Amino acid sequence: MLSGPFLDRNWMGQNSDYETSKIVMLGLPFDGTVSYRPGSRFAPEQIRLASWGLEEYSPYFDKHLGDCNFHDAGDLEFPLGNTVKSLDLIEKNVREIYNDGKKVFGIGGEHLVTLPEIKAVSEFYKDLTVVHFDAHTDLREEYLGEPLSHSAVIRHVGNIIGFENIKQIGIRSGMKEEFDLMKKYNTQIFDYSELDCFKKKPVFITVDLDVLDTSIMPGTGTPECGGLKFNDLIGWFKYLSHFNIVGADVVELAPDYDASGVSTAVAAKVIRELLIAI
Repeated sequence: MLSGPFLDRNWMGQNSDYETSKIVMLGLPFDGTVSYRPGSRFAPEQIRLASWGLEEYSPYFDKHLGDCNFHDAGDLEFPLGNTVKSLDLIEKNVREIYNDGKKVFGIGGEHLVTLPEIKAVSEFYKDLTVVHFDAHTDLREEYLGEPLSHSAVIRHVGNIIGFENIKQIGIRSGMKEEFDLMKKYNTQIFDYSELDCFKKKPVFITVDLDVLDTSIMPGTGTPECGGLKFNDLIGWFKYLSHFNIVGADVVELAPDYDASGVSTAVAAKVIRELLIAI
């Protein structure tokens, strides 16, 4: 069993029994390094509430959430102001999930939460690859002198698994040095077929919701116009559903910046489709 500690919320369609589940949904309400608009720590709870407004059936995949066999473990409880301890808690619990023969599905929270997930998952899959959906490169070495930053998360991931094992989709913002790094390792892609080099490898999918256009996802910490449409993202999920997906997360919803609740509803639907895809 997981050690937690956990807060109490449940996602629609979950298997209440951890032991018989195949996927473990893990709420990661951390936003301690956000560089612009904070508030993604409130996303997991709000997404859980919004999930009850969805149907369990996905017409995109012709499957039900019940087919996923996922267990919602709730939200990890973090010590406010302690980034290192919070990341250690994530890594510890994700490691326990894989020790139990299951996959993680993380819900952030800011994008830095992906780093401890990858640290843990890479222990079980030595040839791990990462497919990264985002508006931003996230390839900085540091931000204002701090290496543990959401803007540096994919740089850290690359240092763990190798940049040749990363593909990035939807990127439209970053420093020139970051774009140069993407060109060096050919990480930025635009066509489904560019993922085919990962077909025989384990894949972790990380979705920063600001990959979507601001017209449908204004409720995020660092919004960037010119993003993917919802159906564009689903197209990528459909293609990836034929890969060996060993874990995933969806991060960076900041629900309070969209009073209409539409961004939260979109986030919940993205999670439903990605759950079914894996």
